[in-house]
Amino acid sequence: MKRIYLAGPEVFLSDAVSIGDQKKKICEAYGFEGIFPLDNILELNEPSPQQNGLKIGRANEELIESCDVVIANMTPFRGASCDVGTAYEMGFGKALGKTVLAYSNNSDLFLKRNLDQLPNAKQVDDQTYVDGIGMTLENFGLVDNLMLDNAVSGPIELENVTMFYDQTDVYRNLRAFIRCLEQLKSDVKAA
Repeated sequence: MKRIYLAGPEVFLSDAVSIGDQKKKICEAYGFEGIFPLDNILELNEPSPQQNGLKIGRANEELIESCDVVIANMTPFRGASCDVGTAYEMGFGKALGKTVLAYSNNSDLFLKRNLDQLPNAKQVDDQTYVDGIGMTLENFGLVDNLMLDNAVSGPIELENVTMFYDQTDVYRNLRAFIRCLEQLKSDVKAA
């Protein structure tokens, strides 16, 4: 049974364990074993918060090493781009030769999200946009930074989730996540 590391900012939700359990049950229904970062049972008893943080990071790397696949939630987190920890986990998985699949619950492309968040950004010619200090904005028609899109083994599944009641709903919607599992199941059958 293929093991899937479930990367994403869901670990910061107040109900993170519940969301992780939900994702793992869905993985099981597709014939996979989902591994959530909070599955690590760690004693955070190091002398400093920094050492505890690094201990968590090393434990997550070990989980990724033990998996066959990484499925990453690239929904923008605290800015225009995906969670930086998730970005690292995607790159780490790619470097280890793992299959990396991804989804985002925001269907806006990276350039649009940057333009929406940078009030001083402007267009300088047909294809070039710069921010308020003159630095070029990526304009490749990609979901996120080109290196993140490059880390993904297939198309990034997009879903446009509207937040009606709770802004964290965008991290709880699992439709695009399920499409990643369907893609993986199809790839496994084809192999």
